[in-house]
Amino acid sequence: MESFLWHPVARAVDARGTVCEGAVPGAAVLPDRPALAALQSAIGHPAFRIGATEAPPPEPGRVPVFETLTGGTSGTPKRIRRTQASWIASFAVNARLFGIGPGTRVAVLGRLVHSLALYGAVEALHLGAELHLLDGLRPDRQRAALAARRVSLLYATPAQLRLLTEAGGALPDLRHIVVGGSKLDPGLRAVLAALGPARVTEFYGAAEASFIAMADETTPPDSVGRPYPGVELRCDTDGLSVRSPYLAEGYAGGGAGAEWRDGWLHLDEFAELRDGALFLRGRAGRRVKIADQSVFPEEIELALLGLPGVTRAAVLPVADGLRGQVLVAVVVGDRAAEPAILQALRAAFGPLAAPRRVIWRDSWPELPSGKTDLAALAWDLPDD
Repeated sequence: MESFLWHPVARAVDARGTVCEGAVPGAAVLPDRPALAALQSAIGHPAFRIGATEAPPPEPGRVPVFETLTGGTSGTPKRIRRTQASWIASFAVNARLFGIGPGTRVAVLGRLVHSLALYGAVEALHLGAELHLLDGLRPDRQRAALAARRVSLLYATPAQLRLLTEAGGALPDLRHIVVGGSKLDPGLRAVLAALGPARVTEFYGAAEASFIAMADETTPPDSVGRPYPGVELRCDTDGLSVRSPYLAEGYAGGGAGAEWRDGWLHLDEFAELRDGALFLRGRAGRRVKIADQSVFPEEIELALLGLPGVTRAAVLPVADGLRGQVLVAVVVGDRAAEPAILQALRAAFGPLAAPRRVIWRDSWPELPSGKTDLAALAWDLPDD
C-alpha cells in the first residue's frame, strides 16, 4: 500500500526561508497557501486534495489516493483522481534520470494547486531532497533565490521560465531544468542557455496520464519527445492512446474528457509516431474546418514560435462569409516582422490554412496554470 512519505532527511523551505522538516497529516482538502502547511498536512494523508476547496473531499480508496486539477485550458478545471502509487512509480524513474535524492536542492516556482509544482514538491520530499517553494516571489527575486540557495534542479513551465530569463543574472549551480505544461519555443530554449550549464528536459503529459514523452537536446525540434520509460503509445484515427503505470483512475465527480478503455487512456489529442519520436498535431476540440480542410491551430502556433520576431503566439478562428471561418495569428514580438511571418506561414501551410492576418498585442493573457488563456484572446479580438 504505497503512499507519499516525507523522507527522514527531507526538508522544505518556503519563499521567506521558513523551514519545515516533517509531515503532520491534517485535513483532506487544503488551500495551497501557505504552501508549507499544505504539504505538511497532505503528505501521509490517505486521501487529499490541494485546491478546489469548495468541492467535496476525496473519497478514500482501497489504497492511498489524491486529487489533482487540470490546467483549465479547455474550460473549468476538472478534478483528477489517482492513486499515490501512480506518481511514486515515476519518482524512482526521475531519481535515476536526474539524480534526485538526499542533498539535492529542488525548486518549484508555481502554486501547489498546479500539478507540475505539486508533483515536483512531493517527489522531492519523498526522495529526501531539499525542497524550495518559491511561489509568491517576483521573477527577479525567484532568480535571486535560486542563485543564493544554490538550487540544482528546477521544475517550471515555459511561461515561468520566460519571466525568469527576463529577470537577468546567471545560475551557475543549476544543473537541470525540467519543463512541463507546454512545449518550449526555440527562442526561449536558446535564451535558457544564458542561465548557465543546466541541461533542459521537456516533458509532454496530461493531468490524466502524467508523463507521456520526454524530450532533450537529441530530440527532433518539432517533436515532444520519445516515450517516457514504462509508457506505451498508440496513434490512430481515434487519436493518441496511452498505457502506463502512471495513469489516473478517472475524473472525480464526473465530467467529460479523456476516456479509459481496456487499460488504455484515450486522449483528445492527435499525434504521429515517427522513428520512435512523438509528433503532436493538436486537440480535437481545437480542430478547425476551412473550406473542407481540417486544420490544427497548434501546428501553426509551433511554427510561429520558431520564427524570428515572435515571442508569444496563438492561432484562432474567426467568422468568414466565404469560407465559414478563417484563422488569424495573435502575436507578441517585433511588428516589423509581419510581412515575413505571413509569407513563411503561407509557404508552410498553404493559402487556405495559413492565418489571414496578424494581430499584435503588448500583453498576454494567461491562465493560473501559466498556459495561454485562449478564451480571453478570442474575446478581445478586434472587429474587422
